[in-house]
Amino acid sequence: MGLGLVPEEFDEPGLHVWDLEGDVGHFVDGIEVPLDPFPGVIGTAPAGADGGDTLPPRATGGNMDVKHMTAGSTVYLPVECADALFSVGDCHAAQGDGEVCVTGVEAEMFVTARLDVRSDLSIDQPRFETTGPFTPTGADEPMYGTTGIADDLMEATKLATRHMIDHLHEERGLSRGEAYLL
Repeated sequence: MGLGLVPEEFDEPGLHVWDLEGDVGHFVDGIEVPLDPFPGVIGTAPAGADGGDTLPPRATGGNMDVKHMTAGSTVYLPVECADALFSVGDCHAAQGDGEVCVTGVEAEMFVTARLDVRSDLSIDQPRFETTGPFTPTGADEPMYGTTGIADDLMEATKLATRHMIDHLHEERGLSRGEAYLL
């Protein structure tokens, strides 16, 4: 299909069926991957949705595969159509920073979500709050994350950075310059 970061280096598709036991997934040669389940798809329907491709993420969320959106996270999504049409799925038991070969540790699971409408919040793309852990010690406090959704990865990175600058300026009182430096 030509998907992934370096598909030109592999002539044949690959498959590994994970043995998920306790809090680790078993790979090959004794390699274990810590499990931290999350849904890869979280979103509301985009305006004018016509049942199109679900692979790319959109400004309203969708197939974002953000591994930090785990149990207990709060996800903020723009709403572009009546009733929002929220959906969640494509669950992963674990994933690295991105799906460089198009999959994480895919797994079936149940997701419980509580939905609230925030008329006091105006955002262009998904944002989230989560507790991590983000450090090796696991001594973390809640974190706020922004996303950048665009066809070009550099533009997506710039959008995520701009969204964080906006958040730090509006919610933490930093000047835009201070937010950028931080």
